[in-house]
Amino acid sequence: MAKIHYDENANLDLLKDKTICIIGYGSQGHAHAQNLRDSGVNVIVAEREGSPNWQKAIDDGWQPKITSEAVKGVDWIQVLLPDELQAAVYEKEIAPNLKPGITLGFSHGFNIRFEIIKPPADINVVMIAPKGPGHLVRRQYVEGKGVPCLIAIEQDASGSAFDTGLAYAKGIGGTRGGVIETTFAEETETDLFGEQVVLCGGLVELIKKGFETLIEAGYQPEVAYFECLHEVKLITDMIFEDGIAWMNYSISDTAEYGEYVTGKKIITDETKQTMKKVLDNIKSGKFASDWLKENKTNRPEFNKAREELSKHPVEKVGKELRAMMSWLKTK
Repeated sequence: MAKIHYDENANLDLLKDKTICIIGYGSQGHAHAQNLRDSGVNVIVAEREGSPNWQKAIDDGWQPKITSEAVKGVDWIQVLLPDELQAAVYEKEIAPNLKPGITLGFSHGFNIRFEIIKPPADINVVMIAPKGPGHLVRRQYVEGKGVPCLIAIEQDASGSAFDTGLAYAKGIGGTRGGVIETTFAEETETDLFGEQVVLCGGLVELIKKGFETLIEAGYQPEVAYFECLHEVKLITDMIFEDGIAWMNYSISDTAEYGEYVTGKKIITDETKQTMKKVLDNIKSGKFASDWLKENKTNRPEFNKAREELSKHPVEKVGKELRAMMSWLKTK
């Protein structure tokens, strides 16, 4: 079982005389910066000058700096940029300013796990990864609660990387919910696997194929949309709230029986073998390599797939139906 740490296990005073630089004021960045500031920690925000997030930082009361200036003389650098941008920023703006004993922090292990970023041996390399989007991390903190986090130590040059990492987690509210010990490899590999096999790749294709099957059988697209996409949230909310058994308790016995007799025919042992191949590609670094190559060539496959999805009938019908739902926020 995983080891979990709470407020009483963390000492925020370890950050009392330190300065933390948050690089990237996006989803996670704005939450980390504001929560740490409200916890009494000295924070500097780094952003790309003139960007929307630069202005957002100003609106939130910060005086943002460009990264090469912001990282000078700080004690902790938390890199909260997209995976594909981190290496270039690290090489050009962070690495030249690293000092022995400093902490280099991440909230996703991608660039460390696949050795895209190779920090020197005389610094701490730490991961504090909230298991929720930044807006939730911020909202829970303001409400006196906290989103659970993961903590991992890749390098402990100072001998106190874990304790200061736990202090950082406390500063953003993580120890209120619980902080689970892991490794950079475990977090990265399971995160990529979950995204590709279940949460994004698997779920989206299941929705699309179910929708297409009903349309091709002559059913109305509006009805197919409700059955194959709209009600996904109803089911996942119940699972999220209290597990699969609670969802099964909450639905009809007819639906539950259908789950038992049909689910394994859709997600078969052959599907599981494919999942294992996906995991092998992640662990070997093939997926990471392919993704970085895709970015270096202006994302041809990525852009093509995004365009094709935007034209899929489930998106067209969904846009029309969501306009009828007054309770939904307009995106």
